Amino acid sequence: MKDTVVVFARAPRLGAVKRRLARDIGDRAALRFHVATMTQLVRALAADRHFRTVLAVTPDHARFRLPARVARLAQGGGDLGVRMQRAFRRFRHGRVAIIGCDIPDAEPLDALDAFRALGKAQAAFGPAADGGYWLVAMSPRRPARPFTAVRWSTEFALADTLANFAGWRVAFLRTLHDVDTAADWHRLRPVERPWR
Repeated sequence: MKDTVVVFARAPRLGAVKRRLARDIGDRAALRFHVATMTQLVRALAADRHFRTVLAVTPDHARFRLPARVARLAQGGGDLGVRMQRAFRRFRHGRVAIIGCDIPDAEPLDALDAFRALGKAQAAFGPAADGGYWLVAMSPRRPARPFTAVRWSTEFALADTLANFAGWRVAFLRTLHDVDTAADWHRLRPVERPWR
């Protein structure tokens, strides 16, 4: 069975994406950033034939165009952990990686590294510099409740999730920066900010 990469994304709507970032740089600039990074990531992943790419969208019935042809699925209701667990269950017999769409430095090689790590571990995480994580990958053998009691959008998100993996072999990928604030946004080189 082919490995699956699921990109988690919010539908690109003015005022509904990257709200913390939008408070500092404005709704339109935040929307441009969201669309540019999501498009760049989905295009790159969809071009890699080592795995299939699926876009998981919230809200469920959102309609928008992407320049890459990928399958889409609805994230469904619940907090982020509930929605991610639902995505893993949808592909319960294969290896799956979920990746966030707001990581400008993420690339297909990261997904391949995650799947390689699953050769020896049951889970792999791409840590974020802020204490969260930008990628989680699991083999078909998974904890029953991998995302229980996680304090999402805090510096404790990765540590809380790892508590659910006690006794499981876990691998770590490179640490990347997500973009949630103006400080994160300004850290990017100007050439990486075509959405400005």
